[in-house]
This record gives sequence, C-alpha cells and structure tokens, in this order.
Amino acid sequence: MADAEVLSRRCVMMRLADFSYEKYQKALQQSAGAVVIILPQNMSTMPQDIVQQFMELEPELLATETIVPVYFALEDEELLSIYTQTQISSSSQGSSSAAEVLLHTATANGFQMVTSGAQSKAVSDWAITSLEGRLSGAGGEDLPTIVLVAHYDSFGVAPWLSYGADSNGSGVAILLELARLFSRLYSYKRTHAGYNLLFFLSGGGKFNYQGTKRWLEDNLDHTDSSLLQDNVAFVLCLDTLGNSDNLYLHVSKPPKEGSPQHVLLKELETVVTHQHPDLKFSMVHKKINLADDTLAWEHERFGIRRLPAFTLSHLESHRSPARHSIMDMRPHVDLTKLRRNTKVIAETLARVIYNLTEKQVQEDQLASLVDWLTAQPRAAQLLDKDSSIVNTLEYYLNHYLKDVKRHLVRADKRDPEFVFYDQLKQTMNAYRVKPAIFDLLLAFCIAAYLGVLYLAIQNFGLLYSFLRRVTAPRVKQH
Repeated sequence: MADAEVLSRRCVMMRLADFSYEKYQKALQQSAGAVVIILPQNMSTMPQDIVQQFMELEPELLATETIVPVYFALEDEELLSIYTQTQISSSSQGSSSAAEVLLHTATANGFQMVTSGAQSKAVSDWAITSLEGRLSGAGGEDLPTIVLVAHYDSFGVAPWLSYGADSNGSGVAILLELARLFSRLYSYKRTHAGYNLLFFLSGGGKFNYQGTKRWLEDNLDHTDSSLLQDNVAFVLCLDTLGNSDNLYLHVSKPPKEGSPQHVLLKELETVVTHQHPDLKFSMVHKKINLADDTLAWEHERFGIRRLPAFTLSHLESHRSPARHSIMDMRPHVDLTKLRRNTKVIAETLARVIYNLTEKQVQEDQLASLVDWLTAQPRAAQLLDKDSSIVNTLEYYLNHYLKDVKRHLVRADKRDPEFVFYDQLKQTMNAYRVKPAIFDLLLAFCIAAYLGVLYLAIQNFGLLYSFLRRVTAPRVKQH
C-alpha cells in the first residue's frame, strides 16, 4: 500500500480515488518493485474532481523518467479482493504493538505479483495511416477547395486505455457526418456546388501531427498536381467538439476582410448568434512558435506551408489536459452538444458554399459513430495499416466520397521523430505467499524442536545409563 512507511521492493497498489502525485513519487523514490494504479470499470461513477485531478497529473506521469514499472488495471472482484486484504494488513501494522506486528507479519498472507511477457523494445518500421477523400466541384477546373481535417488517434498515459472520446472521437464523428451530408448534395446537379471538398482523417495527430506533415509533403513537394497546390479557400480542422457551451476558432493569423477565411468567420458568428444563443463563440489568435518541440493545434501544420487554416474546438487552450488523457471516455461526449456543434459547422459551410441553411444532422448517426469510435482504444501505436479501425474508416469514406487514398508515414530510421514500443499490454498474476519472515520463524521453530528433541534423547540416554547402574545387582566376592 502507498501509505506504508517502507515501500522498497514492494508492489504498490493505488486506487484512482486514493491516487496522488506525492504517493506516486514516494513509491518511485523508495524504489518500489512496481506501481499498480487501479481504475474503476465505469468511469462515470467517479467524482469529476478526482477525474480532473488525474487528468492534470497525467502529463507529470508521462514526463517522469523511472525504472519502476507502472501498470494500469481495471478493477474486478479478484483485484479488489487483493487490494482490500493488502489494505487491511497494512493498516493493522500501523496500530499494533511491536510483538503484534511481528506475529501478524509472520502469519499474514501476502501476494507475489508476476507479469508475463518479454521486456519492451522499440518497434521498427511502424506505419501511421492517414485517409483522404474528396467531393469534386462542378463548373470549371480552377475551383476553390475547402479542406476538412480531423485526427483520429487518441493518447494517454496507458495506450490500451486511451479511447479519446472527445479528443478526438468527436471531431472524427463530425467529419464523417459532414461527408455524408455533402455527398448527398453533390450527387444532384442542382446542388453540385462550385467548391472542391477535401476530407482528411490524419493519423499520428497526438505525435505532432505526423500524418498531416507527411500528407502536405506528398501533395506540395512530391507531386505536380494536387488540390492543395491550387486554390485553397481555407482548411478547417475539427478538434474536441463533443461538450461545453463554448466554441473557439483558433487561428495563427487573423483573416483579412473579404477573404474566404473572413467569410467563414462571419458566417460562424451569424449562425451562432441567431440560431444557437446558448453557445458562446470567439476567435483565439496564437502565433506559431517554431521553437516549441510540438505544435499547439493541427492547423499550424498548414500555416507553416502558408495555407489558410483554422482549428475549431470547445477548448480555449491547447494545453487542456482533456486532449491527452485516459479519462477521456464515452461519458465525456454530450450527444446533444455534439449534434448542435455539428449543425453549426454544417450550416456555416452551407452558407459559405450555397448560401443555404438548415442542414439535416442525424443525431442517431452521430451517436452510432461516437459509440463505435469509443468502443476501442485508438492510440497510434495500436493502429497499424491493417487495423480494423483504419479499414472501417476507409470503408465509410468510400461510401460517401471519391478517390479515397491512404497515406503512410514511417519514422526516419536515422533521426526518428517518434518511437513506439511493444509489450503495451501484459497479464499480471498474483500468487498468495507467506512473507519471508514466516520462513525464518518456521525454520527457527523446526530448529528449536529438533534441539529440544536432541536434548531429550541425550538426557534420556544418560538417565537410562544411570538407572542401569543404580539397579544392577551386586556380586559378592569371596
């Protein structure tokens, strides 16, 4: 238990409700054998202050280098039983006399935690997959292009528990719903607009937007014909839009009046003000800082290549812990607010493209998309090019869009920008054992027993000899 005085070579178990960074640091400083953090099966039962506290601590956990293995496990009956017994044993030692502690230590049951699997090692030649699809406009060759982007991977301190419901399952769900809506409009001559719509689901978003970086290089540096090279009206990145009554348009450079970007901004303001007064909308201006190791928002990847781009999010700051947390699970997405935000974006785009309003967003469609996206972890190191998630996203895009393509990015072997490791999920076995002092005490008792037995035998032999001398008949000599 984390409350014990001495933790060296012990496996420290902490439930989420009892977790604190001070206890965690204590375990590391005393060279604990391992740390097991127990998470509830249903995260919605946890008080929000505890969830928020852990979200804020996650970056610290990731930034702390340690040789102590740290495991995350979902609570079940067996694990809870081990935790309870260990807690009782630990608490009884703190409130008893020295003799009682010694007796309890010698007789109590302990647990030996053993993990299966080899030591983690770096994975070579891992490919991050991104998906592109388009709806071509009508009315000429040099048509303006609107690019819609969302990264589909998740991130957290434990990859297998990183579901990324709001960040960025919500953005992916909105992009897929927009693809469905506009594919219907583009299938009829009367509503086939004079804009190209380019949809991009980027991989490696949580690793400095590596998928977007490679996609831009492929389209701007390694080809002579690309929609990104021609007339790009604007790029709209969708990031964390499944909650809150706030909506922020993040920009690296404020749009000039009369530009397509300025038109988008004004239409967003109009739609929010007149149709959704409960929603608070504002623009956040932040210059790109190339000195930082990582970019703040995905639109900055486009801004570096001088493409006009925004990120739309309900988060005011890119530093929000909600963007990189295993606590970001399905309950963090409010379907009503997700539908409202989807409708705002769809109506804004319709006003820009058609000067039309009232796009029919289907809440049941959004719900099924969010449920599917949050049913399995989407950490980048879990999603290879053949994963079911990538294949399903590709199938969905093929259903509504044209010219769907895959784009792969691999880390540079000489100077990798990211490194993934295997052995991300292991089985931990708990064996009931007696403590080492029990073996010592048992050995002492056996030795004492044998010593007493030996003395008894020796004394019995002496007594027998004495009795023989005493009772032996005397012989008279003549």
